[in-house]
Amino acid sequence: MIQTVIFDMDGVIVDTEPVHRYAYFQHFSELSIDVSEEMFTSFTGNSTRNVFQRVNTIFNLNADVEELILRKRTIFNDAFDHKEDLELLEGVENLIKNLHENGVELILASSASKVTIDRVFRRFGLHPYFKHIVSGEDFPKSKPHPAIFEFAASLSKAPKENCIVIEDSTNGVLAAKAAGIYCVGYNSIHSKLQDLSKADTVINHFNELDYNIVANL
Repeated sequence: MIQTVIFDMDGVIVDTEPVHRYAYFQHFSELSIDVSEEMFTSFTGNSTRNVFQRVNTIFNLNADVEELILRKRTIFNDAFDHKEDLELLEGVENLIKNLHENGVELILASSASKVTIDRVFRRFGLHPYFKHIVSGEDFPKSKPHPAIFEFAASLSKAPKENCIVIEDSTNGVLAAKAAGIYCVGYNSIHSKLQDLSKADTVINHFNELDYNIVANL
């Protein structure tokens, strides 16, 4: 029986991807580098640090990664604070509340920084529902490396056999499976070009899940 649900954040709980995309490409423009759509898609699920480490290598920038991170974060925060139409993804708030009311432990495991996670959680009042929050900035390797999900599962009140992960990205699904955790792939309209074929099951809307369904996965 499933006792713990581990949620990704971007593309699963909230779609901040357009804001991240804007911030990244604004920064890429400042750096005078041409990042293709294919290359940018391959970054999905990576922490900001890992993205800029790769960009540094690919484009021979020799830039200070910490300075790159801070500049991108500044652009993101300014855009985030002015984006009035930012909303939770349809159905996810009901699912979170339904699981919480039925005693399911909720853990967040997101590649986003702690600052960004806190910004989202404060804006939408999500802190009361989640027992633990795990940020990708604490791990040297991003998804598809399983470290973030292995750590999240170690925080669970249940063994990982009684946990599931909800993910919307290729790298996230691969990370969950590499960690040996059952994975629900969320086929979000916001998560284009993502391969969810390795997920154990795939949903197209959160109304396909509730406590009774999740508990018996």
